[in-house]
Amino acid sequence: FFFKQKTAYEIRNCDWSSDVCSSDLLFAASLWAFPQAPDRIPTHWGIDGQPDGWGGPGMLFLLPAVALGVWALTAFLPRLDPGRANYASFTGSYTLIRVTIVAFLALIHGFGVAAALGHTVNMGQVTAPATGILFILLGGVLGKIRPNWFVGVRTPWTLTSKLAWTRTHRATGFAFVAVGIVTLLAGMVSPTAGFVSLLVGALGTTAFSFVYSHHVWAHDPDRQSPGGTTPV
Repeated sequence: FFFKQKTAYEIRNCDWSSDVCSSDLLFAASLWAFPQAPDRIPTHWGIDGQPDGWGGPGMLFLLPAVALGVWALTAFLPRLDPGRANYASFTGSYTLIRVTIVAFLALIHGFGVAAALGHTVNMGQVTAPATGILFILLGGVLGKIRPNWFVGVRTPWTLTSKLAWTRTHRATGFAFVAVGIVTLLAGMVSPTAGFVSLLVGALGTTAFSFVYSHHVWAHDPDRQSPGGTTPV
């Protein structure tokens, strides 16, 4: 409800450019930093933003591999989906979700590389606000997702009622945006406050979407029994 769908031409260009400018650049940054990195680099940070886990310089390639795996997996999943025909109606939103997630990983990786090279980085001050922005962007397109088996709020009731699917995704999208704004603002004040806000908001949104989808399904005269093989 916040973003317009893209044309097929824009989607193809977005797929290509985001692939090159995300996972490829992550690997390039790791290859550049690897010869300069010490034998021991930070690989994990606590809720206070300080490193609490360490590893060898080879760990610089872990997040690029994860980003590439996410990109490849999300490109392949629609081929397995019995409801694959529905993807054509939200291709732009699906592409934005993929790009946003990989861009988030790229941001985290960039600061991780800086920390590996000896720069002082409080990762909590980066990840908390960045996660808030991630939630805002995902929430902005969640209402455009159409029934499928892999993306969105998939409960027994959203998968067997178009009304439950549509209303749940719109409501959950607004909740995502609200959680993202709170996490962003709280994270700018304190990383701990940001992560607490994120945890409480994510758990609350999950519970809400579960209960709300059942409520809408129960009042939908066109609902189906949750035993079909394809989403409605």
